[in-house]
Parts: sequence; structure tokens; C-alpha cells
Amino acid sequence: MSDLFRPGGPRIIAVANQKGGVGKTTTTINLASALVETGLRVLVVDLDPQGNASTGLGIDASDREFTTYDLLIGETALQDVIRATEIEDLGIVPATVDLSSADIELIANERRSFLLHDALRQTEMDEYDWDYILIDCPPSLNLLTVNAMIASHSVLIPLQSEFFALEGVSQLMITIREVRQTANADLRIEGIVLTMYDKRNNLSQQVEQDARDNLGDLVFETKIPRNVRVSEAPSYALPVIQYDPNSQGAIAYRALANELVNKHQRLAA
Repeated sequence: MSDLFRPGGPRIIAVANQKGGVGKTTTTINLASALVETGLRVLVVDLDPQGNASTGLGIDASDREFTTYDLLIGETALQDVIRATEIEDLGIVPATVDLSSADIELIANERRSFLLHDALRQTEMDEYDWDYILIDCPPSLNLLTVNAMIASHSVLIPLQSEFFALEGVSQLMITIREVRQTANADLRIEGIVLTMYDKRNNLSQQVEQDARDNLGDLVFETKIPRNVRVSEAPSYALPVIQYDPNSQGAIAYRALANELVNKHQRLAA
């Protein structure tokens, strides 16, 4: 395992934005793939009942006997829940629509907000030697997203380069602050990554300027462009890094991975 992070465990990042269609799942699977390409071991936890991260990493819907729901309730062995993907050193805990009822079914559990935190810190997890765990959150601020934030060291926020984009971020910031105050005092914002960016579009440039004016250094330098290859890749059950390694989307996600790792190296120095 890399020595960049705290002893005994991987760096856990929740990829979250309650607004749908912002490139959250796309960012999760492609950032994971780009990190693996640098020699790191990465686990993706699909916490979205739509299960798109699972599909995008090649886990067919009919082949998900054990899922994130089983991970949360803790009644299934870790080795049965974590699945290998076609990409070496990239694992996934897949999701199905069963997760959509988690809010109701887990309400009686006193530790309902800490289930993912506990699951990712069980001693058996050490055997996998992950460097990063990326959690693909659902597009809502529900119990699942709160679980992800309590389980994580930080939150990475994809921000679509379109009108009203920053309005949704303010509500997410409030939720992060509440989680800090009540359950995870060390939670921080990993950063904001601009997605679906079109440099020819004045609106994209305006959203970037507004984001940098309001959020400063929290905004990653790397921008993810609007790119047809990024859109096509999931239909082949592949990250764009594997689908078209030389595409602008693949190049951007590699740059994002490098920026993230370099930041963590500076913090660890």
C-alpha cells in the first residue's frame, strides 16, 4: 500500500452532488481507473440504487448476488461483496435497486448512519490493501449519502458547467457542515471538479469564474471536457481510460488523478 495516507487504511472519498446528471458516476469510475493506472489499488463502492457505476465497470445487473446493501447490513462476508473488475487492482462493491429502500429498512438501527463507516473499517478490509476507496453517492441528500460522508475523509463534488450549478452546491455544503458537527469532525471538502466543460461556451467560462471566485482553491485546476468518448464508454462497460486512452476525456481524468495524488503527497510531506 502507498504510504501517502493514514497508517492502516486507504483514503476514502465520497463523490457527491444531490443534483443528478452532473457527471458524478462518470467521475467516480474514470478517476478510479486513472488512479489505478498510476499504480494504486482502488475500490469503488456503488451507493446509488441505479447501479450505474457497477454497469460502467462491467458488472452485469443479473450478476449482482451480493451488493452494497449486504455490505451495510453486515451479514455477508466481505470477500463475497467485493468484486474484481476487468481492470487489475480495481474492485467494486456493486449496487442494485434494493438500496432504494435502505432509508426505510434501516431506520430502526441505532447505528444506521454509521453502517458504511463500520463496514469499511472491519479488519478483513486490510487484506485488500486498497490505497483509495471512492464512494459513488446517490443524487440526493438521504441516509445513504450521510453514510458515505460519515465513512469518508473527504467529499469530491462534480460541478456541471451549466447555469444554476452553484446553487446545488450550497445545500451540499450545509449537509457537509452538519455531518462535521455531529458525526465526522474531520470531514473536509476534497475539491470541486468542473465537468462537461466546453471552452468554446461562454456559459462554461462564466461558471468556472463564479466557482473560482466563490470557492477559490477548492476548485481543481483540471476541468473535465464535454467529450463524446466519455459518453460512449459506459455502453461498452468500460471507463474512458480503457475505451479510448487518447481521448480528451481520458487525458483529463488522468490529469485529475495526478492533481489529487500530488495534493495528498504535499499534505503528507
